[in-house]
Amino acid sequence: MIAPEELAAERGFDVALRPKTLADFIGQPTAKENLRIFIEAAKKRGEACDHVLLYGPPGLGKTTLAHVIGNEMEANIRVTSGPALERVGDLAAILTNLEDGDILFVDEIHRMNRSIEEVLYPAMEDFALDIVIGKGPTARTLRLDLKRFTLIGATTRLSLLSAPLRDRFGAQFHLDFYGPDEMREILRRSSRLLDLKMDEAPLVMIANRSRRTPRIGNRLLKRVRDYAQVMAEGAMYEEVVHKALTALEIDGLGLDEADRRTLKALIDTFNGGPVGLTTLAAATAEEVETLEEVIEPFLLRLGLIARTPRGRVATEFAYRHLGIEHGTLNI
Repeated sequence: MIAPEELAAERGFDVALRPKTLADFIGQPTAKENLRIFIEAAKKRGEACDHVLLYGPPGLGKTTLAHVIGNEMEANIRVTSGPALERVGDLAAILTNLEDGDILFVDEIHRMNRSIEEVLYPAMEDFALDIVIGKGPTARTLRLDLKRFTLIGATTRLSLLSAPLRDRFGAQFHLDFYGPDEMREILRRSSRLLDLKMDEAPLVMIANRSRRTPRIGNRLLKRVRDYAQVMAEGAMYEEVVHKALTALEIDGLGLDEADRRTLKALIDTFNGGPVGLTTLAAATAEEVETLEEVIEPFLLRLGLIARTPRGRVATEFAYRHLGIEHGTLNI
């Protein structure tokens, strides 16, 4: 429920709520203002935008911003992902079919094959595609000219992008987690689009449990709507929303059952820590990747756990949140 990655079943739902322009996009003020200037300058020159790299945690709007750029530039946008580009021919087919000013959006660009990445270098710099024909001593290189296009890459793992590829993006924007006011405004807009009647109190309740991530907030809004339609004839009062979130096992801080199980294992089994991530994963029956990429970042951000040279430890706040008394903290 609180995974920040997009689920296949909610793609249509996300698209329906997706803002179409920079004016409609809520939050990320620095990135939005720089993008506004960047787009306006390109339109005044009558040129395609420079290549853009969007990076940050999942669920914060990288795909949405890519489509916003396409709408603002009045350009066609082609969408693919790093894992989908399995062969050089896949990328070549896409690039040769792009028209002047078109946008190619590559999600999870850090997962792109290195051989395909090397084909992108001349395409991004010189708008040319170098194709090797033949093998061995008779091999030769054929250069095809491409139309001027804009590549928008999105990644959650900037460190996994090679330096040569990263340096070829003329504009790089980091998307950060949203503030409480921004989350409320995002959910208020989503509730209007879904034609939901909701007071401020239940809206705040959902926003506070959204882990400062719009995708999670919209997902919770959808689940609360389902609960209200079945259990309360569609009425989304504060009490109904509270019962819905309780049924989903999401507490006031946005922690779900997996988060609380991790904290309880850290406190009960390991006396508050320190403990290594692999050991903690074994104790909670979770995968190390799930702990490291989904659960731990949010617990760290809330100050419920801390990293030390010897491993993870539970903080004073974690004990208070779970209502557990303790003696000396092992930090």
